[in-house]
Amino acid sequence: MRKIFGAGLAALILAGLAIVPAKAAVTGDYLEVRNADVWTGPCYANSEVDLTGKQAILAWKINNGTWEGTDLSGLTVVAVVKAKATLGDPFRNPYPSESVLILDSNATTQQRKALVGFVKARAGKLVERVVRVEVAPVTLEVGKGADHGIDVLKAGDLAVVKTRPLCQGDIMCGNETVYYPPLTTVNHSMPAFSQEDAFNGKGLGVVWNNRNARSAFIGTFSD
Repeated sequence: MRKIFGAGLAALILAGLAIVPAKAAVTGDYLEVRNADVWTGPCYANSEVDLTGKQAILAWKINNGTWEGTDLSGLTVVAVVKAKATLGDPFRNPYPSESVLILDSNATTQQRKALVGFVKARAGKLVERVVRVEVAPVTLEVGKGADHGIDVLKAGDLAVVKTRPLCQGDIMCGNETVYYPPLTTVNHSMPAFSQEDAFNGKGLGVVWNNRNARSAFIGTFSD
């Protein structure tokens, strides 16, 4: 009798576990650009320290997944950051930084709230102080196959980033390396050439339109 009861209890426990939904991983494509070269030689990087590299644009295109129970599949979110010092420099403190978040206009009210939570979890201290939240049409076109590295981010009339792969002609000193790593956790990241990165929004007290720099990263992410 005891064996039958034990077997029945085990079956009930297993059945209960079976109906608990697994947490869906959030996966997608990532784009980042800074106003300083990230693929560069030490001599170039040292010449820019604390003069540039204080601004960044980060974008996540969520292909699949939920965040805190809310499905975010197909949505894109952008964080525009202004820091106190060169981001990634181990000898200077860039915090507290300020940020503007740009949420996909296709998101519902619940999804917008979840997007904010997602970005804060992914970017941490970078977006600890959000000074403004915007809603705009946001798209991130990611190059595949022969077009790998050709990415285009558009966030309404607030921000734009265009990249291409690095090439032989981008070598300036011969000592280039990934001097500054990505600002967030990324899978399979690679540096890229930024043909344009611009921010024309409010909240940070500064706008910019940078062109032709070795200042971007492209990659994927998963949570």
